[in-house]
Amino acid sequence: MSNHNGSLPETGYVRQSQLKTVIPFSAATLWRKVAAKQFPAPVKLSVGVTAWRVEDIRAWMAAH
Repeated sequence: MSNHNGSLPETGYVRQSQLKTVIPFSAATLWRKVAAKQFPAPVKLSVGVTAWRVEDIRAWMAAH
């Protein structure tokens, strides 16, 4: 799964570092929006690994 020019992979998960290439706000704002339920919540994949489902991100982007 490559992530060229800030694009999302077709399916799967993206980490915060990949996500910030396609969303228009900072890490602090991202987490504030997650807490306020204004942005999809991430999934805990393992200890120390948190990621967002690409499908959730695409749905959020389509709605905004």
